[in-house]
Amino acid sequence: MASKVLIIDDEANLRGLLARVIQLEGYLVTEADNGKNGWKLLEQETFQVIITDVKLPDTNGVDLTAKIKSSFPSTEIIVITAYGTIQDGVKAIKNGAFDYLTKGDQQSKIIPLLSKANEKALLQQKVSDLEKRLTKKFGFDQITGTSRSMVHAIDLAKKVAPTDTTVLILGETGVGKEVFAEAIHYESPRRAKPLVALNCSAFAKDLLESELFGHAEGSFTGATKAKRGLLEEAHEGTLFLDEIGEMNIDLQAKILRVLETGEFYRVGESKPRKINIRLIAATNRNLEQEIKNGKFREDLFYRLSVFTIHIPPLRERPEDIAMLVDHFIQSFSAKTNKQVTGAEENFLKAMKMHPWKGNIRELKNVIERCVILAEENKLSIDLLPFDFNINSDPAIFDLAVVEKNHIQKVLRHTQGNKTEAARLLNIGLTTLYRKIQDYGIVTQ
Repeated sequence: MASKVLIIDDEANLRGLLARVIQLEGYLVTEADNGKNGWKLLEQETFQVIITDVKLPDTNGVDLTAKIKSSFPSTEIIVITAYGTIQDGVKAIKNGAFDYLTKGDQQSKIIPLLSKANEKALLQQKVSDLEKRLTKKFGFDQITGTSRSMVHAIDLAKKVAPTDTTVLILGETGVGKEVFAEAIHYESPRRAKPLVALNCSAFAKDLLESELFGHAEGSFTGATKAKRGLLEEAHEGTLFLDEIGEMNIDLQAKILRVLETGEFYRVGESKPRKINIRLIAATNRNLEQEIKNGKFREDLFYRLSVFTIHIPPLRERPEDIAMLVDHFIQSFSAKTNKQVTGAEENFLKAMKMHPWKGNIRELKNVIERCVILAEENKLSIDLLPFDFNINSDPAIFDLAVVEKNHIQKVLRHTQGNKTEAARLLNIGLTTLYRKIQDYGIVTQ
């Protein structure tokens, strides 16, 4: 698709001539005779490049440049004038103009300059589109929940996201602490920089130190070459330390130093390195109790808990379960090419009665399994694991329910062939017809 160029100039003849020259290069050109009309066009459609005169009937093109760049940062602006001055040129560039031309130079320079400005605008648009997609995929849109406690947690996260404040996320295993950390990062000014995540419980002390801080060549057996740590990988971005309550107390002191000074040492080095990161930490432990037990530093706790977000367990917000079930059904149906559109009422009832010790992670795994097993367009209670059902719905102990579900499975297997189904069930065909009628089973 051709790029769009907007020319803002009150001299109709010169504006028209410039428009024809640019159109011959394959651009779509729109014209405006003053700043007000130019702004109206900007509000209606997207332009990659704007060419504006300095002297306009209702405004100054240099001042207009600042206003446009403030509202449309991906659009590039070329400022032209019949009476160029160094002062105007410097101010135009400071206000965000791509370049500044006098009208005597425009015939030979405008097309190459326009090409470069357009190239930059298209690149900026791609970056902006990528950031939007990342925000949609990893931002707050991915967090599902309308319960009071969940809305409160989301509101807190949204407020802290645009800042550089250290965040401590508290909650049981599986509640979605990493999802919150991702959302905070991708809704922050650091979104274009790395988000580096590390689970502190996954490494022994020495390995964790090397992973975090990196090491010098020969600093320990096996260190055959120098290695960058995750702190350096996260430079200008965000470091997410999951399960920080599992971190060795000696390493805690080093993390505290990073937060206080912005400096760290690679293992085996004596020269400090500077770092610029935002830290988000998470834990399922009670850190105040860990402090009393001598397992967590009190000074680090106070540095981490500048802004604390508590994510409620799933059992405390059953009103969110139906929405989560629907969300995961859509997700896994798309991944498995299944036509599952929802869940039966008994299925949802069982889901709400379950204790969910594994929280959202457990629910996600259950829905994935059910979608894979599903042969109908709605998830039914017979798809749930047996031990899950024991804790969910007493109705499954009803012999009639078990028999009905089994007959339905056999009929699906035989694709509605009742004679074959009766044979597999080892009952008479008449008996099968009676049970189909009694149970209200819909057959093909």
